[in-house]
Amino acid sequence: MKLLHVVGARPNFMKVSPVWWAIAKETEINQSLIHTGQHYDINMSDVFFSELDLCEPDEYLGVGSGTHAEQTAAILVAMEKVISQYKPDLVMVYGDVNSTMAASLVCAKLLIPVGHVEAGLRSFDRTMPEEINRVITDQIAELLFTPSKDGNENLIREGVSSEKIHLVGNVMIDTLVKLLPKAEMIPAEEFSEPYALVTLHRPSNVDHGETLHAIIESLIDISNSLQVIFPVHPRTRQQIEEFELEIPDNDRLQLVEPMGYLDFLALHLRATVVITDSGGVQEEATYLGVPCLTVRENTERPVTVTVGTNSLVGRDMRLLKRKVASIIAGNAKKGKLPPLWDGEAAIRIARILDCL
Repeated sequence: MKLLHVVGARPNFMKVSPVWWAIAKETEINQSLIHTGQHYDINMSDVFFSELDLCEPDEYLGVGSGTHAEQTAAILVAMEKVISQYKPDLVMVYGDVNSTMAASLVCAKLLIPVGHVEAGLRSFDRTMPEEINRVITDQIAELLFTPSKDGNENLIREGVSSEKIHLVGNVMIDTLVKLLPKAEMIPAEEFSEPYALVTLHRPSNVDHGETLHAIIESLIDISNSLQVIFPVHPRTRQQIEEFELEIPDNDRLQLVEPMGYLDFLALHLRATVVITDSGGVQEEATYLGVPCLTVRENTERPVTVTVGTNSLVGRDMRLLKRKVASIIAGNAKKGKLPPLWDGEAAIRIARILDCL
């Protein structure tokens, strides 16, 4: 079998790595890696390849940034040429970024089967571009690898045949389990006092001046009682500058550059609380047992709320500050690990593919 993996953005790299190596270990499948270049900043892309022990891509398409339409169109054009050249038997896509949906659409037109890793997740919010990507990809895919039971339920509800659906667990956790010992070895003397770790990048939070201003003001308030470390996504930094938001010049609220996976994980595992709008960070927090406050009205990963350490605060900044204060006081939410979040999801995927 000739298999193409298509990745384009940072979360994809963390998902493809364990799948690639599990397939290499468990099967004789011929693999190739295609990087669309949807993320092009070195701290958002290149460093992840080295940390995750990923080989150099067989093809780098270099589509870069742009509107959703521009980016999707560029990937469609480039991927059609790649698929025609490689003639794969199966294409594997990951998560919910534009590269995932665009590659799937090309394969559907060219009658190439698609496998979707992290299938079935739903926020039920069609204003999110990622939700559109998830729904379209899952309708196209022939193999749907779900991380949790709710993914299966969502797909069945949408009319997907149960024969296509495979509950395998969370491949993001595979990567975390593998690299956690390395992250634990990274010194943390610089952050010896308790801190909150923050990530924000979703348009609903950072593309509107009033919303982003309210979030920043809340982080400033929180920093009076808990140091705040904020690795700033390039998109978010651009919006902070565009809206001319003022950040105090002190070490209580630290805006730092985007980090590689290991450095971020080293901070995450030691955090008092994480404040985020990232789906992957919600999952990692649940595995690490770190209280997570998600600045969104919904999540496509409800298991992190019902089973894990995650709580939704929406854009209610007073609720956010109350939750942080409660965590500081020792009243953090206690969570458990969801089923199959055991570091073996990629092995399950490889064994399914080996039986095709």
